[in-house]
Amino acid sequence: MDIWTTDKFLLFFAFVIPGFISIKCYELLFPGPERASSEKVIDAIAYSSMNYAILAYPIIAVEQSDVMSQNPWLYFVFYVFFLFGFPVLLVFLWRFLLTREFLQRVVPHPAGKPWDYVFAQRKPYWVKVTLKNGTVIAGKYAENSFASSAPADEQIYLEETWLVNERGGFERKKNSTAGVIILADDISYVELRELLMK
Repeated sequence: MDIWTTDKFLLFFAFVIPGFISIKCYELLFPGPERASSEKVIDAIAYSSMNYAILAYPIIAVEQSDVMSQNPWLYFVFYVFFLFGFPVLLVFLWRFLLTREFLQRVVPHPAGKPWDYVFAQRKPYWVKVTLKNGTVIAGKYAENSFASSAPADEQIYLEETWLVNERGGFERKKNSTAGVIILADDISYVELRELLMK
């Protein structure tokens, strides 16, 4: 049996591709453990079906009208939006809802780890990282810094490394340094302090 005949291909395209777009978009916003594409097919069909359910009335209205004969370009744009645009829009709407405080009481936050939640906000911080051997590394996390996100291990790049005084305060920037990269295996805990950018 040839599954790539025109009618079967169109059916596959209509009921799998929008769902895959939603899944990929969601994974970009909230990275998590990698899964094989074959494992995502059922989810993709479910999300595609949800697209159809939400847009059922507009689809019926377009199909019962004479848009296809009178304005084929508009007909084409509608289905391009339905297949490619709406799945992305739906993910952003879902992300907006999942990150609202009123839903946080009943639904877990989509960011899997505090690390991802904090650093995804891209706020600047003074950072003190205490390593497992007791060493403290201090620095500035700002626009040129970087923190890894799931599914990668927690790593952080601080664009400036600072010396810490005896009271634990940030004394001055180290000379001739381009920052520091700290690996997850070495980290005991991370302390963040507000950094007001000028």
